[in-house]
Amino acid sequence: MNQGKDTTLHQRIVSEIEGRIVSGEWPPGHRIPFEVDLTKEYDCSRMTVNKALTQLAKAGLIERRKKSGSFVTQPQAQSAVLEIHDIRAEVQSLNLAYSYAVSKREHRKARPDDIIRLDVASGSSVVDVSCIHHAGGRPFCLEERLISLSTVPEAAEENFAEMAPGAWLINQIPWSSAEHRIHAVSAGADEAIALDIPRHTACLVVERRTWSNVGPVTHVRFTYPGDRHALVARFTPASQ
Repeated sequence: MNQGKDTTLHQRIVSEIEGRIVSGEWPPGHRIPFEVDLTKEYDCSRMTVNKALTQLAKAGLIERRKKSGSFVTQPQAQSAVLEIHDIRAEVQSLNLAYSYAVSKREHRKARPDDIIRLDVASGSSVVDVSCIHHAGGRPFCLEERLISLSTVPEAAEENFAEMAPGAWLINQIPWSSAEHRIHAVSAGADEAIALDIPRHTACLVVERRTWSNVGPVTHVRFTYPGDRHALVARFTPASQ
């Protein structure tokens, strides 16, 4: 087999496997055919197949596991560090079906830790709501949110059955400032159950508080399995 044909086959293998992954024909977790099978399918050398799979792995499309084979990776969503992001949009950017379900909702007085997290006065009323966002039928993100009823009294009557809390709030009240806190955690029992992952799995947590001109609006904690989300930031140098 000459080098030119080998190069063309390598490009074809990469293109066809990438197309099957992007189209959803091969979903996350799907096992890629073994190298020996791809060698027969494309009538090429083992080296050509290995080169193609290596390129796909470097692109983050597949994961190569020793003795197990190669598998389609779970795509990572990216969001800007300081952006008030929409989880539905994150999921749809991955070409995956989006859904969410409310797992808890209660209207109560703020507890001592709520007062600190939400920056509200003692005795304030809050809505405490949790929901799980899904991507392609798999848990993608656990959302745990407090909403200040002093600032957003309409939340007292909202059940969030039709619209996720974040999107609902954006439609209700403009925010004037926000604070973000980003850190890594090991999944505890509650997170493991909600996200269908083993306990102690590495997770990324994004916490955010927002205020309007009226007062504190919400505190939210988003917990993502570490392999399903990435944060990006772009900076420009200060003028000299």
